[in-house]
Amino acid sequence: MTARRGPGWRREVLGPCPHSVAMRARPPKERRNDNFVLARRDREEELLEYAALLKLYNRCRSVHEWQQRNEQKWLHRAVQRKVEAAMQECQAGVDDRRERLRELLEAEENKYFAEMEAFDETLLEKQAKMRERAKLLREEREKERQQLVAEKREQQFRQQCDELRTQRMKQHQRELCTDRLAQLALKEELKKQQQEEEEMFAELWKEDRLAKERREAVDTQKLSQQNREILDVLGAQVAVLSAHKEEEKRLKEEEARLLEEQQQLLKLENEKLHMEKLQKQKECREMLLGAAEDKRKRLNEEKEGELALEMKTLEKSPWKPEEDPEEKTRRKQELFKEQQAYRAHLAQQLEEEKEREKEVDKLLKEERAKVWAKKAEQTRLEKEAREQLLKNVLDTRQLQIEEKSK
Repeated sequence: MTARRGPGWRREVLGPCPHSVAMRARPPKERRNDNFVLARRDREEELLEYAALLKLYNRCRSVHEWQQRNEQKWLHRAVQRKVEAAMQECQAGVDDRRERLRELLEAEENKYFAEMEAFDETLLEKQAKMRERAKLLREEREKERQQLVAEKREQQFRQQCDELRTQRMKQHQRELCTDRLAQLALKEELKKQQQEEEEMFAELWKEDRLAKERREAVDTQKLSQQNREILDVLGAQVAVLSAHKEEEKRLKEEEARLLEEQQQLLKLENEKLHMEKLQKQKECREMLLGAAEDKRKRLNEEKEGELALEMKTLEKSPWKPEEDPEEKTRRKQELFKEQQAYRAHLAQQLEEEKEREKEVDKLLKEERAKVWAKKAEQTRLEKEAREQLLKNVLDTRQLQIEEKSK
């Protein structure tokens, strides 16, 4: 960057000696970057290409997600249908069992009603049964009372007998020791079992961790493989698009070259027709000028002949003859007719020239129409080829996505 010149800046610098002056160099002017526009244009083209690729990638991704959602919906619906079918079968089985139980209950009730009707007792039989029942109850109550008395007496004996109480205490202590040893053994067994379970769980956790690491490695490898495949596909698509662009560029250049050649041919044809037209006009003009010159010479010769004849007549005749008015009128009429014929001939030549120009213009228009029709047909074919190429690329991408999803 160059320093800006201030208000006190001067190019002249005084030297150490008198009359010694030095000149400062002019600061270089700031040059604009001529390639800035081109670089910006290239950057915009790259951004457009990246945007197109991103749009294509998003489209493929949307198609893939849509397929996954459809597969999940289909799986959910299939599971739901199976569950509904199982529930219907279960409900049908429950209804069938209920119906069988209802039939069994009705049969059992009918059986009980029949038995009750068959065993209809009288009043005396009921009283006898009640007496028998009361007797049994008294005997059971007496038996329970005697058993309670025996237990109380045995309890009194145990409380009053010291030797029995001592023996029972020792037996109770032995039982406590046995139970304590059993509890300690059980505790050791439980501790050992817990340690074995912890070791087993640690081993299972280790195996699970290793399996998880292997799964993660496999998933990472699959993801890397998928990314590589996607990058390969995108690279192939980019290559196809680049080739397509190169082909379009070549076709455009070829079209421009053909158009330029056609324009050159049309220009040469127009120049040729113009030169032919000028040549014909020149020939016609020369012909007309020659005819007019011949007529003028002929008239001059006739006038000179007539003048010479009149001079000879005057030389021979002593008087001056008078001109015949009828002859003069006839000559004027002949001259007028010749002028009319000459004008008609010129008008006919002009009409023929106009007709030729119209035919030439018509031929030029037909030629231009043919050229533009050919150009339109070529443009249509190129457009169809581009659309077919894009369709083939999309179909190939769809097939790749379907193969991956399978």
